[in-house]
Amino acid sequence: MQASKINLLFKNDVGFYLLTALLLIAVSFLAFVCESFSQKIICILITGYFAVLLLKKYATSLKLVLILVSLFIGVITLNKRETSFELTEQSQIKIYPDQVHVKDDYLTGIGHFQRGKILISGKVTSEQEKDLKKGLPLIISQIKGECGEIEPATNIGEFDYQNYYAAKGIIQKIKYSTCNLRVMRSNSVLTNLHKIRFDLQNYFQKMPQLLGFFASELILGENNAQENQEILNNYRDLGVIHLLSISGLHVGLYVLIISTICFYLKMTDEEAFLCCCIVLLLGIFLSYGQAGFVRASLTYFLGKICKFKGYRVAGIDILGLACILHIIFVPRLFMMAGAILSYLLAKGLQLTNKFGKMSQSILLNVLLTPLLLFYFYQVNFLTVLFNLMVVPYFNWVVMPIAFANVLLFGFTKKLAPFFEQVLELGEKAIGNLSNTKLGLLTFGKINWWQCLILILLTVLLIIALREKTEWKINKKKLSCSLIGTYFLFFSMIHFPLRGQVTFIDVGQGDSILITTPFPRRAYMIDTGGKLNFSGKKMTPQINRITIPFLKSLGISTLDGVFVSHQDADHVGDLGPLLEQIYVKRLFMAKGLINNTSFQKRLNGRVKHTKLIELLAEMQVKEPQIKFNVVYPYQPGEGKNEDSLSLFFRVANKNWLFTGDLGQDGEKEIMQKSNLSVVYFKLGHHGSKTSSNPDFLRAIHPQKVFISAGRKNRFGHPHQETLTTLSEQQIPWVSTQDCGMISWYYGGMQKPKFSYFLKRGKR
Repeated sequence: MQASKINLLFKNDVGFYLLTALLLIAVSFLAFVCESFSQKIICILITGYFAVLLLKKYATSLKLVLILVSLFIGVITLNKRETSFELTEQSQIKIYPDQVHVKDDYLTGIGHFQRGKILISGKVTSEQEKDLKKGLPLIISQIKGECGEIEPATNIGEFDYQNYYAAKGIIQKIKYSTCNLRVMRSNSVLTNLHKIRFDLQNYFQKMPQLLGFFASELILGENNAQENQEILNNYRDLGVIHLLSISGLHVGLYVLIISTICFYLKMTDEEAFLCCCIVLLLGIFLSYGQAGFVRASLTYFLGKICKFKGYRVAGIDILGLACILHIIFVPRLFMMAGAILSYLLAKGLQLTNKFGKMSQSILLNVLLTPLLLFYFYQVNFLTVLFNLMVVPYFNWVVMPIAFANVLLFGFTKKLAPFFEQVLELGEKAIGNLSNTKLGLLTFGKINWWQCLILILLTVLLIIALREKTEWKINKKKLSCSLIGTYFLFFSMIHFPLRGQVTFIDVGQGDSILITTPFPRRAYMIDTGGKLNFSGKKMTPQINRITIPFLKSLGISTLDGVFVSHQDADHVGDLGPLLEQIYVKRLFMAKGLINNTSFQKRLNGRVKHTKLIELLAEMQVKEPQIKFNVVYPYQPGEGKNEDSLSLFFRVANKNWLFTGDLGQDGEKEIMQKSNLSVVYFKLGHHGSKTSSNPDFLRAIHPQKVFISAGRKNRFGHPHQETLTTLSEQQIPWVSTQDCGMISWYYGGMQKPKFSYFLKRGKR
């Protein structure tokens, strides 16, 4: 049998299964990922290109291609069928204890109904919590509550939970007010597997923090992000975050350990393979089908089967076959960033296997960089160096200690404190290295077509470097083209021809970003912040909303931040912002600095930030913009009635921002200033205490903006205020309806508004 032939059910030339896998991936993108018309056109062209290649190069296997494509289209059709949950008196939801979490008497997690899965949340009684802790599956019935779609991201750069759960086949959520929980008696294999996973979760929670964190990451593919966010940030900034998830590395480790044990037990290769299969299948379940683990496991299974059967199968086709099987069982696979990164990395390893370790590492990082910029907006130029430093520590310290503790913790807990101290020293060193920000570049978010161009250029460059003949002439041209393309995209992000005024959707709060065209200057009015009625520690929402947005724009420095007053929904996230973004100057109304609550937000966070106090009739003159202070006239304590109010003009349009200023303050502005306003941010989130009808009549804006949370407890915007706007025929838009609202100006185009949720204006 020729080395260039695959004899696995059919004889096909090398590359057939890889090309078929690429065709199915293109079809899946067309079905689940592509949204815009241009994306669909490009995807159709790519699909057609792969189809023509298969037709020309592998005409004898056309029947197999048609079978696989038809099967996959059928799977997609079934997967796209509506599986919505209808809340009725007879509705029942099954929950497994390892898929839900209870904290502070509140349950969150994934439930199962007859036709699919659903997110579920609600309060639990002490008796219900006891049932959950038994580790048995439960049936929820007699449900009363609200059921609806999972909300999408509402800001640029924000993580899209709707898309994330859609990739897992979950499109709805239910928040129940009351329900009945009863234990479901079952002794099925699935129930027992969920019980094993639940027991492991409890087992890891009893361990010291770092030991439990790494054990949960390595075995279950999950972690408590809130408690361990600093570790995740450190690994991400150094470019070694891939170590903290189940990947092909772990599959290789499991196979090595099991094969070694089987060798000493004098078992045959087939028996050892069977043992490996059992462990890897269990690992797939425990990790909830983590894409990298499944890909590596399938590759191992197929490779060993072909070896036992005597088939000569090229590595690229083993990967192709693994992808075909994977995507048929999980048709939404490539909606997940982890799956794209995993398969691209696996293919990159094959393309670069002829290079030395250092060259291979550099090329792999270059190959993955476009995706990192598309999903995470930043890259570390020293990732190769940090991998050389961190990977040995992780492989020879973290993993052995974590697995040794998993095996020993149940018998003796004496070693756990020592293990924890070793990990604390290692993580402290990594944290110190990460805090230097060496090599870290906030590049900004690239578009999908930019990402595609960069990946194609990188693949062509790797192929050119591999070949010694025909591609040799193009190496320099390809290298220059790749570098030039990166420089062009970087310039488009960091040296924009357009500026913007953007109302960030921070829920019940205010945060506005103002940027100018090249040379770009960036300013922010308020930071937003979560109103904390429970008194419990919360993760700052700025980490989820504003920081990713700034990074997507390539902004790592703010020229100025204006704070209107001391309320948490306006400046609650000021501290976390100062910790992560360099702010040159912090502007505030005179007197606010003496507010004890405000001082706590600044403690230890303003070493390099200049503090400037303002009063009415003062100006902040910047190169392309001039901020005029129109309130307050007297120093205050940072209350609503002392709100710093700003007036500025860009692109011949006048803007006015008054924070939470009440009607008395508006009347004073009206008496002492003669303002002509085009765009006005409505005072106090549209409450009935502002804005005053006479004030609105005096400034008569062409449009007003309301920043308020969806279904907020205050009822903002108030109907009385909306009636006033209607009577004066003033159009209004709200972040409640539109999400992030942006106004772009400058360049060769006319100023225009953009609404993130595309729901238009009122």
